[in-house]
Amino acid sequence: MVTPNVLQVFYSVVEKTLREVGILAGKSGRHMKFPYTLSAKIAQFPMFHYMKYNNIWMYYPLGWVVGFYLFSKIHNVVNSDANVRSWAESQRKIAEKEAHH
Repeated sequence: MVTPNVLQVFYSVVEKTLREVGILAGKSGRHMKFPYTLSAKIAQFPMFHYMKYNNIWMYYPLGWVVGFYLFSKIHNVVNSDANVRSWAESQRKIAEKEAHH
């Protein structure tokens, strides 16, 4: 089971790695009292703080991964060759019934 402690450690490791690689910049100089531009707002947004301490933000990426996995499995089952043939056959039968009326 994925507990908040596990996710906090995971996000801390991700944040540390991104800072070391240089993808995520550290604090730089003075911050604006009110960030007027969109880029200033994005730069000052404490993303990893929310991802570590807010349950909704913490589980949101996990929900995306689990949801993507489940929907891909459903997609593969629904679009299998046997199911496509079965659906085409049922549609053909329905079309024949409607043609006789």
